[in-house]
Amino acid sequence: MLVVLAALFAVSVVVPFLHSRIGRKTFFVLAAVLGAGFIWVLSYVPAVLNSSQAAAPGQPNAPPEEVFEWIPQLGAELAFRMDALSLALSLLITGVGALVMLYCARYFGHKDRNVGPFAAELFAFAAAMLGLVLSDDLVMLFIFWELTTILSFLLIGYSAHRIFARRSAIQALIVTTFGGLAMLVGLLWMGELAGSYRLSEILDAAPELMSIHPTAVDIAVLLILVGALSKSALVPFHFWLPAAMAAPTPVSAYLHAAAMVKAGVYLVARFAPGYWETTYWLPIVLGFGLLTMLVGAYRALRQTDIKLVLAYGTVSQLGFLIMVNGLGTQDAALAGLAMLLAHGLFKASLFMVVGIIDHESGTRDLRVLSGLVRHQKPLFWVALISTASMAGLPPLFGFVAKEVVLESFYAYAEVTGAEGSVLGWTVLVGVVLASALTVAYSARFLWGAFATKTYEGQRLADTTFHGRVSATFLAAPAVLALLTVVLALYPAGLQALIEPFAGRFEPAEPGTDSTYLALWHGLTPVLGLSVLTWLLGLGTFLLRVRVSAVQARVPALVDSERGYRNTVRFVDWFAVWLTARTQRGSLGYYLFIILAVATVVPLSVVLFTEHTVPESVIAYEQPLQVVLGAVVIAGGLGAIWAPKRFMAVLMVSLCGWGIAGLFALQGSPDLALTLLLVESIILVVFVLALRTLPAGIWTQNPAKFKFGRALLGVAFGVVAMIAVAISMDSRTADPVSVEYPWMSYDVGHGANIVNVTLVDIRVWDTFGEITVLAAAATGVASLIFVKRRDVQRRELHEVPTGSVGRIMPDSALTSRQVREIQVARSFATVAREAWLVAGRTLAPEHRSIIFEVVTRLMFHAIILLSVYLLLAGHNSPGGGFAGGLLAGLALVLRYLAGGRYELEAAVRFSAGALMGWGLAVACFTGVLPLFAGGQAFQSFIVDLDLPVLGEHHLVSSVLFDVGVYLVVIGLILDILRSLGSEIDVRSEEENRRRSISASRTQGHDVHSQTTLGVAR
Repeated sequence: MLVVLAALFAVSVVVPFLHSRIGRKTFFVLAAVLGAGFIWVLSYVPAVLNSSQAAAPGQPNAPPEEVFEWIPQLGAELAFRMDALSLALSLLITGVGALVMLYCARYFGHKDRNVGPFAAELFAFAAAMLGLVLSDDLVMLFIFWELTTILSFLLIGYSAHRIFARRSAIQALIVTTFGGLAMLVGLLWMGELAGSYRLSEILDAAPELMSIHPTAVDIAVLLILVGALSKSALVPFHFWLPAAMAAPTPVSAYLHAAAMVKAGVYLVARFAPGYWETTYWLPIVLGFGLLTMLVGAYRALRQTDIKLVLAYGTVSQLGFLIMVNGLGTQDAALAGLAMLLAHGLFKASLFMVVGIIDHESGTRDLRVLSGLVRHQKPLFWVALISTASMAGLPPLFGFVAKEVVLESFYAYAEVTGAEGSVLGWTVLVGVVLASALTVAYSARFLWGAFATKTYEGQRLADTTFHGRVSATFLAAPAVLALLTVVLALYPAGLQALIEPFAGRFEPAEPGTDSTYLALWHGLTPVLGLSVLTWLLGLGTFLLRVRVSAVQARVPALVDSERGYRNTVRFVDWFAVWLTARTQRGSLGYYLFIILAVATVVPLSVVLFTEHTVPESVIAYEQPLQVVLGAVVIAGGLGAIWAPKRFMAVLMVSLCGWGIAGLFALQGSPDLALTLLLVESIILVVFVLALRTLPAGIWTQNPAKFKFGRALLGVAFGVVAMIAVAISMDSRTADPVSVEYPWMSYDVGHGANIVNVTLVDIRVWDTFGEITVLAAAATGVASLIFVKRRDVQRRELHEVPTGSVGRIMPDSALTSRQVREIQVARSFATVAREAWLVAGRTLAPEHRSIIFEVVTRLMFHAIILLSVYLLLAGHNSPGGGFAGGLLAGLALVLRYLAGGRYELEAAVRFSAGALMGWGLAVACFTGVLPLFAGGQAFQSFIVDLDLPVLGEHHLVSSVLFDVGVYLVVIGLILDILRSLGSEIDVRSEEENRRRSISASRTQGHDVHSQTTLGVAR
């Protein structure tokens, strides 16, 4: 089953490419594929008929199933099961799907746009729907459920240039997604109660669950029913289905008649054997089903679009199907599944007939259509058979199925009546009335589409088609109409297919006859009810003018679609209102909200829950901790009261350096080293970014806001400290870190627990972190660069000599400044300068000779130290992250000493290339063990005995550390080029423009004065 589903989805992927080569003939290929799928489903018939539908998974007589492990920790499996219910729905999905694909081959023209993606989406929908009915795992069922939602959204919005199609697609998506999310909660809740996510096991455990957790089961079932009702368009969610008629007719024929809307019916039928006796089941199923049946049939009589007549008729009959499939009796199960198949046959056929009429005549308005009965007889006969089946007329399968449905409701009325309840008789009366309205709108559809009409005594001109309806175009609805006749005459085979599913319900009471599918049951009360529905429906149709006049005078007291629109408007208004009050554009306000919530919520938990408080608190262990604590506090207070931004950033870094010292005192040199390097890098980054901001910090009321920020910061810190202390004191199990020492040495082959944890024990976390680093660097670069970040503005050999940052000419300098510049120039022209290009790029007044000397002395040593930290980190403090940060600081030193050209000379690789190679090396480290039969990222050690260097133990995880090293260097390089070089260029261009503007202004003033003197 899994292979077939995977193959179907694979076919959907290649459909657009296939369509680009053979055009609409692609639909013939897709029809053949689904036809093969239909035959594949038929191959399971003997196994399903010979199995016990109530057998638990794994038993010898259980239905065919396939189970593959997926996420064993969560209990999720790739589990598929082919029982009688799945088999019947699979036949409907593949059979009708193949005919719809055949129909599409003539519905779409050669010049229609986006047909290739449409075909792929429609075929993928068939695969998703098939996966839904075959899934025996709740998680898989929900995934396929949501796939059908997404694909239906795309299919409904096929005509994206029409606003109505876009709105209808969004409306269907919102409504069905809402129900799907409610259903997800119910499914997961049910799985947790049962201790298994296998659907068959949950159904087998129903009696036990209802006795142990009655309330929880009731709520879970209620949530599941919400999903079913929204998917099958029952009141109050019914309005999305008629709006979805904006989709092309093949979509309506397949999704909204035979497949997608049946998903809710399928869910009800699937859970009915175990949970129909829960508290809310019958009130929801019968109440909302009957209301939907009446509302849909009533609204169908008001439509003038023949496609909308069918759409509201579908809404009505979906309520009918939900009612009978959820009734919870053996007879109702047989009748419900038969009616579901009958509805799929005649409704899909009728939608295709409407598509042919619309395609060939250009209209669906029943007030305009006239005379087709004389000119399109084959099409009329197909429509007549399918319409009669929809109305429940003999000798058609719709009549056979409706008879057993009415018989089930009649039996239910007798049983509840004997118990003194009028519920059953009320439901039966409502079903009869709705069935009569079904006959009426069926006659209205046939009359509206094919009859010859008159208007004010004048006969309307006959509707003409653009061309002859081809046999291929008519074949699909004709086959479905033929099946409606064949199944009515020979229903025994279908009954044998359905009976195993009905056998899951309790049998009828002894002495009563079981329901069976047949064209003639004799003169029974149910036959009398059928005749009554025909007479009432025919009378309603004949009095259609008066009925329409009455309907026009009846006000719409409740309009679900208007309610939906008002809800959407309210959500939009509330979003605007809330955004205006929370998104003020103030970073300080955002931080206040975040920290306030992070303070109030944990504090509330601490105050209003029972917990143990640590009995003893150690203030400090050595005096130096007190000193470093004072440094951290001083840094925090200094950041709050700092008058300028640079001072505030420096105070924040002081806090970080103090905390690094505390880590070092607590025996965590790796953390101390990493934090020290991170704080140093962050300080440089902040300083670079602050160049574009005002120096001072502005607030409306400095004293008030500073005190409030201080108070909030202290409260957050205290609450966090208390929460952590309580959490540590409340531990009941040994921490995970207890196992880390021996795992680091024996499994990771390293003595540094911190680094081995990062590159071996929790390597997946580290891999995710370096991926996030690369993404963050890309985000920073995208905010700064207008063009590609790997395109340099100037080549290095084109750099100006001694002019970068130069604003004033020598004539504008004082004599002292000139002497200083001459000294700088003499230093810059020393022949021994080979690798520091600052001397021939920077303007002399912007250079620091001492800084350049220090850079020349320290750069190579820092790079070597970073490589040492990289290679020694597996057994000593260090690692790829610390080494990369140190190498980044070396690059920072080069940039600060020589500017942007010095940075380009130091690293000629692009930052993106470095990060890309780093991720590639990390991926290679993870994939390599797979070729040796190991697991992803599994470490292995290689022992070497070299002649001069001695014994060495090389661990593969060190290679992963190299990837981390490259990513970190690429990140810092990207930040330096973004916040450093790029901003430098923009600042220089801005200064140059100002200088030119000032020169022009000065020249204009001199010219004005000269002109004035001449005039005088």
